[in-house]
Amino acid sequence: MTPEDVEARIEAELDCEATVSKARGEHDDDHLRATVVSPEFEGHSLVEQHEMVYDALGEAMTTDIHALELTTRTREA
Repeated sequence: MTPEDVEARIEAELDCEATVSKARGEHDDDHLRATVVSPEFEGHSLVEQHEMVYDALGEAMTTDIHALELTTRTREA
């Protein structure tokens, strides 16, 4: 799964802007870094925000993505 595929999947499930790239220093495509900015995160804890992204990625989190360094925030933050 490419970073672009991951971005598309997240953006299809959440009202958000997602930026995904390979994690720095990693050579495998399954180690990724993502920043997701969404108004849907308003009022949710950081753990809940991350769960929302994991839910958007579904089974890919266990089959295609080995590691995901995740930053989430609302547009106001």
